[in-house]
Amino acid sequence: MKKNKKERTKSEVIGTVISDKMSKTIVVEVGRMAVHPVFKKITRRFVKIKAHDEKNLAKTGDRVKLRKTRPISRDKRWRLAHVVGKTV
Repeated sequence: MKKNKKERTKSEVIGTVISDKMSKTIVVEVGRMAVHPVFKKITRRFVKIKAHDEKNLAKTGDRVKLRKTRPISRDKRWRLAHVVGKTV
């Protein structure tokens, strides 16, 4: 491998776990802000992402960081990087 090879940047997102009922899978809600093209009002948009959680570390309500990865199953294209904040 070359020393000066550029590292590929992987996309990462932070969201809230809304379901951990599946084995080794969590459902995470990721939000973003979007501006309406005509009215210029800022709205919140949410997307639900299924992510792979190998050790079942994340629980419902936790803030987690996800990293994009190769396809793991039909729906899972993300992997749990780490838990940012735990719920009480």
